[in-house]
Amino acid sequence: MSSAVVCGLIMLTLVVVLLVIGTPISVAIGTASAAAMLTILAPEKAILVSAQKMFSGTNSFSLLALPFFILAGILMNNGGIARKLVNCAKILAGGLPGSLAQTNIVANMLFGAVSGSGSAAAAAIGGIMGPLEEEEGYDKSYYAAVNIASAPTGMMIPPSNTLIVYATVAGTVSISALFMAGYLPGIFWGIGNMIVAGFMAKKLGYKRSEKLPMKQNLLLVLDAIPSLMMIVVVIGGILIGAFTATEGSAIAVVYALVLGFIYKNLKLKELPGILLEAACMTSIILLMIGISSIMSYVMAFTGIPKMIASALLGLTTNKYLILLIMNIFLLFLGTFMDPTPAILIFTPIFLPICESFGMSPIHFGLMITFNLCIGAITPPVGTVMFTGCRVANTNIETIIKRLLPFFGVTIIVLMLVTYFEPITMFIPRLLGLA
Repeated sequence: MSSAVVCGLIMLTLVVVLLVIGTPISVAIGTASAAAMLTILAPEKAILVSAQKMFSGTNSFSLLALPFFILAGILMNNGGIARKLVNCAKILAGGLPGSLAQTNIVANMLFGAVSGSGSAAAAAIGGIMGPLEEEEGYDKSYYAAVNIASAPTGMMIPPSNTLIVYATVAGTVSISALFMAGYLPGIFWGIGNMIVAGFMAKKLGYKRSEKLPMKQNLLLVLDAIPSLMMIVVVIGGILIGAFTATEGSAIAVVYALVLGFIYKNLKLKELPGILLEAACMTSIILLMIGISSIMSYVMAFTGIPKMIASALLGLTTNKYLILLIMNIFLLFLGTFMDPTPAILIFTPIFLPICESFGMSPIHFGLMITFNLCIGAITPPVGTVMFTGCRVANTNIETIIKRLLPFFGVTIIVLMLVTYFEPITMFIPRLLGLA
């Protein structure tokens, strides 16, 4: 047995064993990669190469957008922007069955479009809408499921931190193109949830909310315009070439900061805590990126991606079946692994296979992200699901039955995103980005 095969077996075995016994994923990947590295290099060289790979993996200009967008999201969460977006969403969804639940979905989409985080949306919007829905007599399991199922739209609709991580791993993929490609899949996800929520609301007997007078609607829209303008300023500036995605992320921070002070919901004494929270969240992601860079080096040395590709192509050469197998694997993977490490580990394995039969890396990026976003609302490790349960003061057992129809419609949207390329590629091609 060659040293490369032994190295690969050691790494994969250790990763699985450590994850099964509950080791944090960063520690599991780092320990397994270090042990595998020692089988192919002397200890001194192994330490040196590991340090070099960690540095090179995080030494990326595009990754600078990550801490800024995270900070912007936290500033908006604390700056009263969520409430403005909820009021705007009421106008858009107020006449639909289960109006408050529909408002929750639309507000999650809008908040995702300015924060880029599914967990932040579940916490901010769920914290506002939950008490309102409870006052109207909505079943807790229903409104908690609606909030959880729709929160990950923020991980698809730009700016998306998950897509920034994918762009870094994929190499030459434009962040601007990925951002534009995320709009339609994210919107379709939201619309699918609205359909399910509407049918469930009719079955449970929830009425439509009364329409507000035109003057009041106009005032609510005007009040929300400054918050919504952040999307126009940041995404619009990136598209017209006024600044890069990284520069746009810094502008988002300034915009969110100024808006928070204007709304008088942010105070100077709160900023150190906000900066610390952003630093902690960023460090976790960057640690994963650095450690995964070591693992990627070991996998490249052992030829694991080529072996997996050969095994997959040995089963079938039909690209539709290959994509189906990938989707099933990624959906399963997402149930126990967060999107960031999963993207870092499996993009180098699956992307070359998809490119071999002509799939755009932009299209693949949205497919893998969509799969792993579903994992964020799926037991046993779904971070968005746990956030939504905590906000609603309920547990998984209570809401899982309500979530099943939402899973069903989201899987249908995933299949459309996978097999109908224009859903992801129409806007980037229209804007000349792909």
